[in-house]
Formats: sequence, C-alpha cells, structure tokens
Amino acid sequence: MGSPEARLAVDYGAVGTTAVLVWSDGRSSVLTFDGSDVLPSAVLVDTHGEVVTGQQAWRAASEYPERFVASPTTTGAEQLDVAGRQVPAADLVAATVRRVAEEVARVADGPVRDVRLVVPAGWGPRRRTWFRQAVHRAGLGQAQLVEAPVAVAEHLLASGIQILVGGFLVVVDVGAGCEVSVLRRGPAGFEVLSTLHDPQAGGQAVDEALLTALQANVPADGAGHDWASLAAARTAKEALSQHPAVTVPLNGSMVVLGADLLDRAASPTVTRVADLAVEAIGAAEIDPSQIAGLWCVGGSANLPLVEKVLAERTGIAPVTLADPATAAVRGAAGAGIPDTSTAEAVDDAGAALPPVRRALGIVLPGLASLAMAAQFLTTATKHSGIGYWVIANWAELALAGVLATVACLGSGSILAALIANRGATAPMRAPGSQVAMGLLAAASLSVAISAMYAVLASAYLEMPIGPYLRWALLPVAPLAVLTAVAATVAARQWRTPRGGWYASFAVPTASVAAAAAGMLLMQYAFPAAIWVDADLLPLLMARGGGLLMGAAMVMAITQTPILRLIVGLPVAVISAAVYSDASMQLLGVAYTIALAVGYASRLWTAVVPIQQPPTGARR
Repeated sequence: MGSPEARLAVDYGAVGTTAVLVWSDGRSSVLTFDGSDVLPSAVLVDTHGEVVTGQQAWRAASEYPERFVASPTTTGAEQLDVAGRQVPAADLVAATVRRVAEEVARVADGPVRDVRLVVPAGWGPRRRTWFRQAVHRAGLGQAQLVEAPVAVAEHLLASGIQILVGGFLVVVDVGAGCEVSVLRRGPAGFEVLSTLHDPQAGGQAVDEALLTALQANVPADGAGHDWASLAAARTAKEALSQHPAVTVPLNGSMVVLGADLLDRAASPTVTRVADLAVEAIGAAEIDPSQIAGLWCVGGSANLPLVEKVLAERTGIAPVTLADPATAAVRGAAGAGIPDTSTAEAVDDAGAALPPVRRALGIVLPGLASLAMAAQFLTTATKHSGIGYWVIANWAELALAGVLATVACLGSGSILAALIANRGATAPMRAPGSQVAMGLLAAASLSVAISAMYAVLASAYLEMPIGPYLRWALLPVAPLAVLTAVAATVAARQWRTPRGGWYASFAVPTASVAAAAAGMLLMQYAFPAAIWVDADLLPLLMARGGGLLMGAAMVMAITQTPILRLIVGLPVAVISAAVYSDASMQLLGVAYTIALAVGYASRLWTAVVPIQQPPTGARR
C-alpha cells in the first residue's frame, strides 16, 4: 500500500547507518536493525559474490578478513579491491541501504517517496551524485541531499535552541572521522561558511590507538590487529561511558580498560579535533565571540576529553547532545509533516493559526470599542452660561481606542499568518516579513480609528480637538510601541512564539467583556449612584461595574487561575469600594495600563525565553 505522506531520513556514516521515519502526524521513530538503532556500514563479500551486511559482516570478518570492508566510503574510491577482485563501492553502499529500504517497507507498509540523505558538507558534486545513484540502486528512489551540519542545526532549532538570524554556530561532527563546520543562520536557512574534514581525527583512529594500548598488556603471542579485536575495543570504549572500568577480551586474554587509559589513547585524536575547530573558525573569518554555540555530535562525541579540550582550545563551552549519533538524521527528517486534516493549520513561520472560535476575541473588543465611543458621546453633557464646557467620561474615550487596538492587532496577526500559510504574497517575501507587515498595518489602523473617535467627539461636542486626541491616542501609544517591537522580531525571524503571534496579542475575552460591561454599568449609573439617598439599583450597578473593572485588570495581566483568584478578588473589591466620578476615570486608565503590561509580559516571554539546554544535553 505504501505511505506517501511519510518521510524517511538516512544517515549513511563511515561506521554506522541510522534512519528515522517521520509520519504525517509528526510522530517519528528510529529504525532498528538486529535490535540496534545503528546498522553497521561494514560489509563482507562472500565467496559467491553476495554482499553480507551489518552484524553478520562483522561476525564473519575474523574468518574472512580479506573480504571484509569496514567502511566502503572512507577512501572515496569508486572501485575497491576485495580479495583480489574489483568491486564497485556503490554496490557495497547499496547493499546496506537496501537493508534500510526493506525495514522501511516493513514498518511503513510500503515504500516512502520523501527520502532525505545526510551527506558531509565537504563532499563535492561528483561524490554527491555518485552517492545518490547508489541509494537509488538500493530502491529508495530519488532522494534529497541534506548537508550534515545543516541537518544538525535544524535539529537544534527543533529542540528549542535559540539561534538568531545572522548568528553563527559551530558543529563538530566526531564520527569515524571528524568534520567541523561553521554555519550562519540566514533568513532562508543555514549557510555553511567553512568546513574542514580529517578522516584520521575520529572514532576509528581512537579505536585503533586504544587497541594498541590494550595490547601492550597482552602477551606477544596473543596480540593482533584483527577485526574482532578492533570491534572489542570499540565496544569497550562505548561501555566506558556508563561504567568506571570494563574488561576487554583480546585473543584469549582479559584486559581491564579504565578512563585513564582511554584518555591517553584518545588524546592525540581529540587534540586534532580541537585544532580542526580552531582552523574552521579562522577560515570562516569570524570572531569567536560572535559564535552562539559549539555543538558536538556524532557517534564518538561522547568521548570524555572532547568537551574539555574543545573548551580549552576554542574558548567556547561546547554542548554534546544526549544522543549525538542521531542528531543529524533527526534534523534531516524535520520536525514533522503538517497534518492537513487537523482543524488548525500551520504557517510557514511555524506559528499555529487560531481556530475559528477565536474570532470572538476580535469581534468582542471591536463591538465593545463602538459601544464605548457611542456611550461617551451620548452621555456627555454640554453646559453653557458664562462660557461653554462639557462633562464627559474621558475613560470611555480611552477605552474605545484601546479596545479598537486589541481588535485590530488580533485580526492583523491572524490575516498575516493566513497569507503566509497560503502563499498569497510575493514569493521572495519571507513569512516573518508578512507577519511584520500585518502587525504594523493593524497598529496603524488602530491609531487611525482612535484619532477618528477624537475627531468625531470634537466635532459633535463642539470643542477643541487637543484634549480628545490626548485621551484617544496616549493610551494606545504603549501598545503601538510594543507592536513595532514585535514586528521587528517577526521580520528578522528571531523567534516565532508558541501558538503564533496571535497568542502574544490575544487579550482574554473575559477581560475585555468584564472591562466593557464594568465601564458601561458605571457610566449608566452615574450620577445617581453618587448621592447619599440614591436608589439601591444604581448603587449596585455602580459598585458592580467597579468590581468588574478590577477583575478585568487582573485578567489582562495574568492568565494563571490561582493568581487571578488571589490577586483579582482584593483588587475587584477595592475598585468597587472606591467608586466615584474621579475613580471611574482612574479605573479606565488603570485598565489600559494593565493591558499594556499584559502585552509586554507576553512579548518578553516570546522574544527572550529562558535559555536552557535541551532535554538530555550535558555540559
């Protein structure tokens, strides 16, 4: 049947091959071979010309060492000498990749069309074409090539690591060999600025040096650099990361391996790794102080000396992922394929678009804004005599502008995300720029609406426009400034908040409803409620309006239920108790301040998150 919506990423390394399958709903799994997440890339050509792969090849290596090829791609030769016979290296690579294709067909119930291949950044066009052809011969079809350091950088982003646009990072890939790359994050993705490779500066060189050190404690007649001994040394090296010492069987003898011996054996190789890092940074012509981070990946990145020597030589504290062997292949696989059947879409900037029900968060403040403006005009009283003056609830004019801003920002962020998702704008314009334009347009519209309220009030009440502009525009100014900051962040693609920009500018509808209802009640009850002999109903309406205004302020600042209860109750009681003409104005201003504080808090959380290493990382 097949799974055309699934995605497969394969990392064919010099020593081992890993593969990750990602389903359309975002689920992913690392494929296993013979009970292990890593399929050995080593092969053995038997006497019949058949290629034996994986653990079977290693088990037969001691008996047929001349037919064993530990790493078909290390030399880069297209023909390899196997027991006196020339064998195409592509056939040996294809045999291992065919195992992957067979496992994929079993797990996914058929072939997968979307295939990604991880390749070293230092490979040229000819070698990449050769490798793609070898994989095609294995039955995986036409595959897309992804450079290993770029795949690792994408994995870091998916893990929550913050890499600003324009920022630099270093990826130290310590596998069988070592490849160090310096990357820069641009608006369209990651660019490799420099890359250096040394096949003798990785785990394979450490294994050979370790085997030599171990055999120094073995009788001369028991020593020998056979494949079984090399495999035993490699297994012991990996086991040492979990145990203080391990026993290694070598040609009938038992040798104890400790951390000190491993450090001595690995020291020359690790020093070379650090030299490559320094040289790669120098080749990129950037100041080390500009580097956002140095990340160690690859099957041999867990060597204890790697982080220590790198920190000493580069001056940058390196970070090694908990599972460095699969970082590149996970990054190449991506974070998942959007499921088009879900109710929420995902825009190109990674922001979840709000569902239809959130339209209430736009309609409600819009209607409330109109209600505030209408009541401000209809309840204002004109007085003439010795001069001419007007008594009006200025807080209603301020709230009208602020609630219009809330509605505009909510609708602007949604429309911008929808445009980015559907590709309706120019193809050369990044989604972040579209979001920024939407936010700025929404802010401009809200300022225009607030100014229009002031003009209408000035004309209707026949008063100079100055005071009305101040009360209509000044409360909107903090929100406009915060929107400009958010637009800058979105345009530079520094960070897309979880849930999209809508979530950062969405005011809780309960807060808007409470503020609008509270102000309408207080103004409707005024002035009857201020007299000592006032009827009970106007008094209750006035106190109830103050209560709602206090609750609205707290809900605008925090969405944590326990904080709303603890802080909101006393604030609501106090705002209800202090009701008067002056306090009504004060409560309106206080609510506009609370909205700005809530905006600022959400924007700060979106742009400046707490920097933490990913789960499972160690320093």
